[in-house]
Amino acid sequence: MNSTELFDRSKKLSPGGVHSPVRAFKSVGGKPLFFDRAEGPYIYSVEGKRFIDFCLSFGPNILGHRDPDVARVVAAVSEKAWSLGTCEPYSLELAEFIKEEVPFVDKLRFVCSGTEAVMSALRVARGTVGRDKVVKFNGMYHGHVDGMLVKAGSGLAGQGASDSAGVSANVASETLVSELDDESLVDELFKNHGDEIAAVIIEPLPANYGLLIQRKEYLEHVIKVSRDHGSLVIFDEVISGFRIGMQGMAGDFTDKPDLVTYGKVMGGGFPVGCYAGSNECMDNVAPSGSVYQAGTLAANPMGMAAGLATLKKVKEENVHEVLRDRTQRFAKGLNDRFDKSDVPFQVSYKESLFWIHGRTDGPIRSLKDFPDGQAENFMKLFHGCLDRGLYLAPSAFEVGFMSFAHTDEILEEASQIIFDSAMEARG
Repeated sequence: MNSTELFDRSKKLSPGGVHSPVRAFKSVGGKPLFFDRAEGPYIYSVEGKRFIDFCLSFGPNILGHRDPDVARVVAAVSEKAWSLGTCEPYSLELAEFIKEEVPFVDKLRFVCSGTEAVMSALRVARGTVGRDKVVKFNGMYHGHVDGMLVKAGSGLAGQGASDSAGVSANVASETLVSELDDESLVDELFKNHGDEIAAVIIEPLPANYGLLIQRKEYLEHVIKVSRDHGSLVIFDEVISGFRIGMQGMAGDFTDKPDLVTYGKVMGGGFPVGCYAGSNECMDNVAPSGSVYQAGTLAANPMGMAAGLATLKKVKEENVHEVLRDRTQRFAKGLNDRFDKSDVPFQVSYKESLFWIHGRTDGPIRSLKDFPDGQAENFMKLFHGCLDRGLYLAPSAFEVGFMSFAHTDEILEEASQIIFDSAMEARG
C-alpha cells in the first residue's frame, strides 16, 4: 500500500492518524509519508523512494540509522534477553560509563523517555526542597508532563496558563513562566515567588522551538538567582546531552546543575531516558528515599546495550568534533549561497544541530525574535526538499540533526537540494 492509503487506514485507528502530533504534517500541509526502512543517513518510504534524513528520529541517531557496530551489539543481546524486570548488568555498564564521563553526576535512574525523565526530576526537586512551584521558560518544551504544558500570560513572567486541555488550573498554577534572554524578568519572578520555588528547569540549548542559542551570561544569571533563593537547577539535556559533548551543555559551566535529564542519543535509537544528579537529590528516590518512581520496561537490556555501544563509538571515533566541523561547513556554505542569491532564509547552528529560518538582523534567542512568515515560508521549503528527496522535520520550529553517516558527499547533495528548494520557495 502507498502512504495515502496507509494514512487513511491510520486515521480510523489513532487520533489524527499518528502517535505523535508533529508526524501528521499539520503544520506543513499535505499528507504524511510512511517510511518502513532506514540505513545510515537515509530513510525509505513505503513507495521505495530514498530520502536524505535530517530528522533522525528527532535527534537520537547521532551515528545514523542502524549503525552496523551498534546493530551487532543489539543483535547479540537480543539472543539473551529483551526485557527482564529484574536487576541486570546492562544498565550497570551504561551507568558506570556515564558517571565516568559526567563527573558531576553522583547517581542516575534510567526511564523510557525524556518526558519520564523530566517528570521524575521535577518530583525529586519538590521532594528535596519541600516547595511546590517550578519555573520554566516560554518556548521550551520539556515533554508532555502536565505542569510543563504551560506558557506565559501576556508575554510577562508569572503564572502559566495551560496549552493543553486536560491540565487542571491547579497544576498549571504551580508552574511559573519567564521569558528567555531577559535577566530582569527572572529577578522579578524570584522577588515575588522565591520562597515558593522548588526548582528552575531550563534547556541550556533550547532546541524544541527553534534553535535559541542563549548567552552564557544569561544562563549563569539564572543559575545564580536560583541558588540565592535555595531553589534547585534542572538542566533539560534530553536533546543536547551526549550530542553537544559527553558532558552536554553542563560541561561549559563551573556551577553544575543539581539535576539533569537525558534521552535521545543516550539510547542509541531505542526508547531510553535518564535523570541524574547529586547524592543529595538522588538519595531521595525510592527505595532509598520517599520520592517514588518506577518503570516496568526501564533499563531494558537492548536499550542499555545500544546506548553504551553508541556512546563508546562516539567517544572512540571523535564524533562530536567531526560533526561540529561538518555542521559548521554545511551551515556556512548554505548561508553564503543564500546571501548571494537574496534568498529569504538563513541557517543558525550549534555543534551538530541546525535550524533553517527567515532572515533576521540579530540572533534569535527568544520567541520575540522570530522572523515574520516563518511557518509559511518553511512550508514551501519543506515540500520542495521532500519532492527532491530530502526529509526535514515537518515543522518550521523543529531543528535539523547531523549524523556521523552524513558524509561530505551526501552533505553536498543535501546543500544543493535545500538551496534549490529555497530558490523555488522565494518565487
